[in-house]
Amino acid sequence: MPYLVIVSIIWAFSFGLIGSALAGVDSYFVATLRLSCATLIFLPFLRTKGIGKSDCLRLVAYGAIQFGLMYVCYIKAFSYIPSHLVALFAVLTPVYVVLIYDARQRRFTPRYFLAALLSILGAAVIKAKGAPSGDIWIGFALMQLAGLAFAYGQVAYRDWKRLHTQINDRDGFALLYIGGTLCAGVFSLSLTDWSALEISASQWQALLYLGCIASGLGFFLWNKGAARSNPGTLAAFNNAVVPLAVICSLFIFGEITNSDTESLIRLVIGTALIGAALVLGQKNTA
Repeated sequence: MPYLVIVSIIWAFSFGLIGSALAGVDSYFVATLRLSCATLIFLPFLRTKGIGKSDCLRLVAYGAIQFGLMYVCYIKAFSYIPSHLVALFAVLTPVYVVLIYDARQRRFTPRYFLAALLSILGAAVIKAKGAPSGDIWIGFALMQLAGLAFAYGQVAYRDWKRLHTQINDRDGFALLYIGGTLCAGVFSLSLTDWSALEISASQWQALLYLGCIASGLGFFLWNKGAARSNPGTLAAFNNAVVPLAVICSLFIFGEITNSDTESLIRLVIGTALIGAALVLGQKNTA
């Protein structure tokens, strides 16, 4: 669980950094570059000798889905819905974590599902505001695809790692990043307007930080923590980043100017609900 806590904090800061430093930079390019940086960081640790060819391909496929496809759908959603709805529609990811896990195990665990629902309710209390606008259903569908991709990758890697406990996480993690980079790269090569791409020195610094720390270290520690957590806890932590991100926006990046009493009350209530979900999911760890 400590790994999930660390990553939640890292990703909470990343929201403000992306919004303030990378506005106007092509999203597909950003996704590809972030995953490319993560790949380069972990490539020296790659040890495929003890993994096997079929498992190598399996990890590449997991990365293409969890990282590549997730980024592509998530980024495209901003073209159809405002950012607060992107965040709101992402709160369904914990349900997908639980349902995918139970489907793979051919069973149903009500306690894990309740933990996921509590975390969704908490995140919705914090994030929900404003009226829907634009092509809401296209944006909603894209966010559900992103949530399904991220949830599937987490659960699939967790199950794979528990069957291969003798393999160190870092030995094969570059394969996941390679899969994610290839997937995002295909979309970037097809959709990025390279002639209009301009990146300043400060934006390069932000990209390198996001690629090496938020994506590289973040995804590695997240999946490492996922392999050591039960599905209920993992589902709840998928939304634990929401109150942390709101706190960073309110008090560090100053992105939310309307920090009235109602907003703070929503933050407290939502955080309490997510905390309850974490406690419920942590019981009787599987």
